[in-house]
Amino acid sequence: MRLELVQKALKEKGIPYNYTEEDGCGSIDFLFRGIPYHVWEFEDDGWGAETNIENSGRSEDIVGDYERKIAGMILGWPEMVQG
Repeated sequence: MRLELVQKALKEKGIPYNYTEEDGCGSIDFLFRGIPYHVWEFEDDGWGAETNIENSGRSEDIVGDYERKIAGMILGWPEMVQG
């Protein structure tokens, strides 16, 4: 299982997601407030992830401590209103 910190952040926020893994790379897709988001992990001379977490209209690559950065962004989002 990959992207464990990101999955933990999504669970903590109560955001349902779909996780898949292919060729040893994790992939997460989910909706938040009606907007589709993704985190697609890659290994290309080092690990990273392509995501649109910071700007839903544009994907960007995050390298280095990418899981911690992405999880931190998710945890900074407002709480979902439970109805």
